[in-house]
Amino acid sequence: MSQSDAYTRGKAMAEATNPGIEAALAERYDAILPGFSTSMMEVAFGHYYTRDGLDDKTRYLATVAALAALGGQTAPQLKVHIRNALRSGATSREVAEVINQMALYGGFPAMINALNTALDVFDEEDAA
Repeated sequence: MSQSDAYTRGKAMAEATNPGIEAALAERYDAILPGFSTSMMEVAFGHYYTRDGLDDKTRYLATVAALAALGGQTAPQLKVHIRNALRSGATSREVAEVINQMALYGGFPAMINALNTALDVFDEEDAA
């Protein structure tokens, strides 16, 4: 199977902030959903995260905002994208402010859950 340009771009971007992400997704999901990891690289990262118009930091901060507004069930994905935002140049204060803004859209419980997730990521990144 040949790889598309979107897959190649997506994999490069995903691996820049999450080394080993495709392998981790494949190990976890590909047995039950064959090709899932490849689709994530091609579609999510290749078609969406590598579009022109936004820099990586802004795109990841927007993702953090959306996940924060969706609520506590997104904590695993939120951790990944908070880390991506930090690795793309966002400060912990910028991440916290974006999450705080989401209290108006997802409610205070969703914002507090997201802020707690962010604090966990900040601690992990500081310890690394």
